[in-house]
Amino acid sequence: MTARASRLDPTIARRLKRDSAGLFPAVAQQHDTGEVLMVGWMDDEALHRTLTTGRATYWSRSRSEYWVKGDTSGHVQQVRSVALDCDGDTVLVRVDQTGPACHTGERTCFTGRELPLGPERADTAPTASQAPVPTTGATR
Repeated sequence: MTARASRLDPTIARRLKRDSAGLFPAVAQQHDTGEVLMVGWMDDEALHRTLTTGRATYWSRSRSEYWVKGDTSGHVQQVRSVALDCDGDTVLVRVDQTGPACHTGERTCFTGRELPLGPERADTAPTASQAPVPTTGATR
């Protein structure tokens, strides 16, 4: 894949870590409820378009083209804020979602897709006050 031209602010572009195709994941979250709606892929230009238009824009890996969420379905993602994670390899796009976010018609791409937990279930994990405290090194 060749790099696509972008108008993204160079100070933002320098902070991004991309995969070998020039892409990074973008997590779409409902701004007022915190509900994770979907995960898409962006490159620098998709992020630029998202930041400047107020509409979530992604790169379609299957069609090799940009797509603005809701242009064909009407299920628009109006952008409220965008944040870069601490490693610079993922963006969080907080949106106001109109209609379902998933192409299957579900509210989220995760609805009804819970995986079974094994014997070391999260509800039996030690609480923060019971967990050992690291004594050296950085934590992630």
